[in-house]
Amino acid sequence: MDNVLNQIGAVDPELLSEYKQNLMVGGGSPGPCLVSGKGVRVNDINGKSYIDCTSQSWALYLGYCNEEIRECVYEHMSKLSHVHQGFDTQERASLAHKLASLAPEHLNRVSFTVGGGPAIEAAMKIAMKNVPGAQHFINLWESYHGSTLTTVGASWPSTKSAGKFVGPVNFLPNINTNFIRVPNPYCYRCYFDQKDCANCNMKCIEMLRLTMEKGVCGQVAGIIVEPIQASGGQIPLPKKYLQELRKICDEFGCLLIFDEIQTYCRIGDYFAANYYGVEPDIIVLGKALGAGFPIAAIIIHDRLEGFGMGAEELHTFANNSVSQVAALKQLEIIERDKILDNVNRVGGHIAAGLRDMVSRYPEIGDIRQVGLHIGIEMIDPNTGAPMCEDKAKAIRSYGMSDNGIIMGTGGFKKHVLKIKPPLITTMSEADEILERFEGSLKMALR
Repeated sequence: MDNVLNQIGAVDPELLSEYKQNLMVGGGSPGPCLVSGKGVRVNDINGKSYIDCTSQSWALYLGYCNEEIRECVYEHMSKLSHVHQGFDTQERASLAHKLASLAPEHLNRVSFTVGGGPAIEAAMKIAMKNVPGAQHFINLWESYHGSTLTTVGASWPSTKSAGKFVGPVNFLPNINTNFIRVPNPYCYRCYFDQKDCANCNMKCIEMLRLTMEKGVCGQVAGIIVEPIQASGGQIPLPKKYLQELRKICDEFGCLLIFDEIQTYCRIGDYFAANYYGVEPDIIVLGKALGAGFPIAAIIIHDRLEGFGMGAEELHTFANNSVSQVAALKQLEIIERDKILDNVNRVGGHIAAGLRDMVSRYPEIGDIRQVGLHIGIEMIDPNTGAPMCEDKAKAIRSYGMSDNGIIMGTGGFKKHVLKIKPPLITTMSEADEILERFEGSLKMALR
């Protein structure tokens, strides 16, 4: 312990590699060792500062170390923290009521769990309970719904989307394979060669309907979609596509499940269901719901039968009051400070700045922006093909090493760069993001 610093658990930078030998990490893009942050900025163990455009897995809506969240949690922990799921708490009831009040009109019952993957599984349970005998689910190409043995079966890492099989194939004998994939509406690179998006005849939705009719044994329990595919490349599903999904679910007697784990609040509305005006049967929440504390949830339609007692849905930490008060305080701040207005204003400003760069950097092929849910598809300007992975990685690498900006990538689509900073990002910080991003482009491409 001689080399341990005054702070509990802190280690000398020179010992970090040695200590990391005791650690297993199962995924994620490697980054620097982070030690402190405030707002949109974070510092590493060597004192370098970054603007974080990943919000740490898109989970820090109010940025690092929000003082009001900290004080709220500190005060609450003097009274209560973890509570068994069977006991009532004011915090759990208040958060359920608040989420129901913000959700579409007929979605009014909430169940909490510990993370996005388990929340998707909870939604699947509700679907199977309400569509008796059904065991299959429809989901989209390149979707990502989690990495549990159930949800990874609905996520791209269990397929060859990346051009090769990756980690989940090691667990194939126990992965849930009751998922049937259909083409996603990837308008920029339409699989059906539709050039005019405004007048698209929606072959992708026709393919989904035909799969429901001819490609599934028995009844489908539900269709699970991200209203904006995040890991799949920041792909917004067109409103008319979601409207048709709603009709198909009603026609075939299955449930429509919106995975809003990444769209909640980030798109400039509390729910994508409200933004698109399409009411699903179940909404799934996670990631930023707890302002950086672990919590996830599902919200279900009034007409559905919910969970009953008898361990249908039981988790040790499903009633963590610390996460609940953090979630409530975050919503209070979002409402009070009109943060969703800021999301739309700043997101639009960043998108406009990116469009301005296209004349200087024709390698920017497509800009996909809804609120602060922003993706930039980088291309070979001579062919329109996806930019080679080495060049795209160089942009991200120069961003971190030389320009102090942390960016994400679109899952296996390393040529899609993601800019998804905290929702509190100011206009001046947005300009700084644009400047640092263009600096990274210049270093990597010019």
